[in-house]
Amino acid sequence: MTVPSFDLSGKRALVVGGRTGIGLTIARAFKGYGAEVMVTGTQHDHDAVQSLKAEDIAYFALDVRDDGAVQMLAANITNLDILVNCAGLVIRDEKGYETAAFQDTLDVNLTGTMRLCNAFRPHLEKSRGAILNIASLTTFIGSPKTIGYGAAKAGIAQLTQSLAIAWAPLGIRVNAIAPGYIRTKINQEMQDKPEFDSYVSQRTPLGRWGAPEEIAGGAVYLCSDAATYVTGTTLAIDGGFLAT
Repeated sequence: MTVPSFDLSGKRALVVGGRTGIGLTIARAFKGYGAEVMVTGTQHDHDAVQSLKAEDIAYFALDVRDDGAVQMLAANITNLDILVNCAGLVIRDEKGYETAAFQDTLDVNLTGTMRLCNAFRPHLEKSRGAILNIASLTTFIGSPKTIGYGAAKAGIAQLTQSLAIAWAPLGIRVNAIAPGYIRTKINQEMQDKPEFDSYVSQRTPLGRWGAPEEIAGGAVYLCSDAATYVTGTTLAIDGGFLAT
């Protein structure tokens, strides 16, 4: 019997939106499993660049809304095995209902993902590689306080399924992860509200918020040879939230 391999040695991975939070944790996990790793962020942050350089992780500044910048990055990266789309924008409450804010949220979270997938499709076809998109609990449940984010993340699940079908003949696998409530900077405001913090703990069967490291394991699996027969799926890593 062949033992499933999670080894990423010899693989080259790009984590878009990997400067902080879940993206950075995924990047570090890939590195730990042997991959050569690159990440992007929205700013050319000198301290971030130096910190990542010390970990032997390459950094590129990228606005996923910029078609030209995305195409230039794809042209500069000559080969790729794994693409992770983790760039995100959340605009909360009434501001998120404004047309411009709604469009901007979709452009980063959904259209930006499609831009990266299209730009790197030739690379991934050549390597018979894998795409991992980042969805959310709001992929499956209503999100009136983050309406654009919820709409975009619902679109991520549909995009993941459609690309998985369309690109299977090219040898490209396309999956997604839907994180539950994870302690990251992007939702610090919610963590700081005692009533909401208590709600998450009580509503989640495992009784707590998750940690970014608990998302990284699923990312390694879906992008490794252990998952060569997995495509078109959105894996919820949510402490059982959606099961209740």
